[in-house]
Amino acid sequence: MKKLLLLSISLLAISFLPNTFAHDLKGAIDSEDRTPKNVARDVYRHPYETLEFFGIKQDMTVIELTPGGGWYTEILANYIHYPGTLIAAHFNPDAGGYYKRGRANFEKKMNSSPMYGRVEVVNIDSTLAEPNSVDAVLTFRNLHNWLGPLLDTIFSNSYKALKPGGIFGVVEHRANEGTALEVMKKSGYVTEKHAIAMAKKHGFELVSKSEVNSNPKDIKNYPKGVWTLPPNLRMKDVDKEKYLEIGESDRMTLLFRKPL
Repeated sequence: MKKLLLLSISLLAISFLPNTFAHDLKGAIDSEDRTPKNVARDVYRHPYETLEFFGIKQDMTVIELTPGGGWYTEILANYIHYPGTLIAAHFNPDAGGYYKRGRANFEKKMNSSPMYGRVEVVNIDSTLAEPNSVDAVLTFRNLHNWLGPLLDTIFSNSYKALKPGGIFGVVEHRANEGTALEVMKKSGYVTEKHAIAMAKKHGFELVSKSEVNSNPKDIKNYPKGVWTLPPNLRMKDVDKEKYLEIGESDRMTLLFRKPL
């Protein structure tokens, strides 16, 4: 009987191991599970300050919109634990070409480690999640890709998926105010005014702004738009040192909320 009791206690302790050893936010960012090339971007992207500003907690259900190669997914998957869930809204593979390859590469990453066990992958053009079921929706450097009807669809579906009081966090390359829409599309920079107007159009209320991802060195006028700067460096060796010295783009960081 004593052995049976000890075995039961041991099994109960093991069942709590994932939560016992769960990373806090700083631990998730400092984790050796992250790839070195991603860690090298922390100096520009300030993940701790950004996620703290958005109020992301371990037990939340969070949607990350078009996570690309999974830069933030590495951190969020390491941080979010039961009963929390991370939903990655990635490209629809049926779109083919670049979108299909990007989705396949992302899914390969998700299958590479048990760390991604609480990540669900859905299509970005889907309803994302059940209505009123999600605590937070986040997007990092994506608005310029959605300018037009797609942005309306994604913002609308994000609003519907969020619980009342849910968080909508936006980080985006920041255009100078007065920049025309067509210039935004070509340059990859979006004005704060446009981002805020679109969010309000779909029912969100602006809670706060942060300058944590600002970069006053960014003059926002380059031959290849924002992609001239690192990490893309579309000009390759042409003026490479100059662009490296500027660093990554100047970015707005906006916190919205679905009203209660």
